[in-house]
Amino acid sequence: MGMTDVLIVGAGPTGLVLACDLARRGAAVRVVDRSPAPPRTSRAKGPNPRSLEILDDLGVAEEVLAAGSAPLPMLKYRDRRPVAEADPWADSAPSADARYGRGWLIAQWRLEGILRDRLAGYGVRVEPGREVVGLAQGRNEDESRGESRSGSDGDYGGHGAYGGHVDVTYADGPAGRARYVVGCDGAHSSVRKLLGIPFEGTTAEDQVMVCGDVDLADGVLDRTRWHQWFDEDGAVMLCPIPGTRTGWWFQAGPERDGRGRPLAPTADGFRRLLAHHTALPGRALTRAELLSTYRVNVRMADRFRAGRVLLAGDAAHVHAIAGGLGMNTGIQDAFNLGWKLGLVLAGHADAELLDTYEEERLPVAARTLDLTSERLRATLEAIRRPGGGLDAAITPDTTGLGVGYRWSSLAAGGRAQEAGEPGPRAGDRAPDAPCADATTGERTRLHRVFAGPGTTVLGFGPGSAAVLRETANAYGGDAGVRVCRVYAAHEDRAGAEPGAVVDDAGHVAAAYGTEASGDPAAGTVVVVRPDHHVGVLAPADDARSVREYLRRLHGTGRSAERSPGMVDAAR
Repeated sequence: MGMTDVLIVGAGPTGLVLACDLARRGAAVRVVDRSPAPPRTSRAKGPNPRSLEILDDLGVAEEVLAAGSAPLPMLKYRDRRPVAEADPWADSAPSADARYGRGWLIAQWRLEGILRDRLAGYGVRVEPGREVVGLAQGRNEDESRGESRSGSDGDYGGHGAYGGHVDVTYADGPAGRARYVVGCDGAHSSVRKLLGIPFEGTTAEDQVMVCGDVDLADGVLDRTRWHQWFDEDGAVMLCPIPGTRTGWWFQAGPERDGRGRPLAPTADGFRRLLAHHTALPGRALTRAELLSTYRVNVRMADRFRAGRVLLAGDAAHVHAIAGGLGMNTGIQDAFNLGWKLGLVLAGHADAELLDTYEEERLPVAARTLDLTSERLRATLEAIRRPGGGLDAAITPDTTGLGVGYRWSSLAAGGRAQEAGEPGPRAGDRAPDAPCADATTGERTRLHRVFAGPGTTVLGFGPGSAAVLRETANAYGGDAGVRVCRVYAAHEDRAGAEPGAVVDDAGHVAAAYGTEASGDPAAGTVVVVRPDHHVGVLAPADDARSVREYLRRLHGTGRSAERSPGMVDAAR
């Protein structure tokens, strides 16, 4: 039986982002999905600014922007008449440290299609109609070669000690084997159930919404607005689906039977709701598909890892729809996990690096549950008043740009910053900033420098040259570590190495709090993880913090064979 590196179960945005990230690292990836064909779903309305940065890193952001549209102003009605308009994104614009000032509207099935095409470019295709029904974690000959050097692959949940692989059984067809399995298979995750991991939380049976993709007769409603009718006895929301001429996302409070119980969604039911709440006749709705009932589910797995099996996205956490964070949290889970799996599979990092996935993402999921529940409460409160609407759910928190991991064991080392000091701290998202290529003068930006699967070491000030040189010698370009000297506008850059940048407008120094001091030997070194988070922020003379951090992620590099003295000195 052939061994694959990572089996990803579930081909939604979370699974596809993870697959693309691993495939570009050279990992052998399989993606299976129980649906016989790619599911067309209209739950998620698009990526937030942080997810757009991730999609940009994967090389698909331009395509996503072209296939979607900017978020639309909301037109709100009461008793069929327009009463208010709001554009929660009116003031959001790209800034020096964040290229995407607002999220983007795109049908989830369009986004998935773009990611599947990108994955196909790496020679990986989703395998449809493959349902996982069994997982057994076993030992194999890899163990004796020391492939799993970490105690964290030991006894999980009564499976006994194991470490080498996971045997996977499907509902039909031959079994498979993988070094790791990641369940990205949604709220009803088979992988989570097979692991016996509890999914604690609540389902609010009374907070129900019916959803679907509908066609409205051409011209009956302005497609430059997201229309929202909120009445005492229910609501209808219609948002145009980008890339279609007559397609709309339909969301509404359900019809109810004589005892007040919600009725299942039907095309005729949608027509009745439309006629009741809006000034449109029911017949204006010409087609309805992908009908579903959404209940407010707030649940979270109590762990995201059991040995060689991990959970991501809705398989690990589900929350209220308010603020549109479901798909985005999953995409961000995948981006946190991909590089860690990649480094462990390549033999650079110990398997215990995978423990930092749960350490970092579980608290983020817990906070997202609280945030979305609070936004839902605010929205339900707002729509009781004429003119209130879904804009109550949009806050700066929903951009994803503020999510960081200051508590993480991967945010240790380097200098402690004082409160109020400018610049990020270890664990924070590494800011973007416009700059210029030091050798060609071409415009670029830091997230371009970070793009791709590597770790980046930024050096500020002349004092950083020695650390950058040592890092380049130890890791070269082949181990996924790159160095980038950031020159201030006034610095002499004769002899600048390829890849160096000039902070010609001061945006990088402002973002990182590294304004030059009078000391010519001074400087700062910032290690940026592959997922654009700061690992170490240290004075340039603290080479040890940089060395130890890189060793934890990337091993000792090429220097181990050539110069054992340096490695010993670093211990």
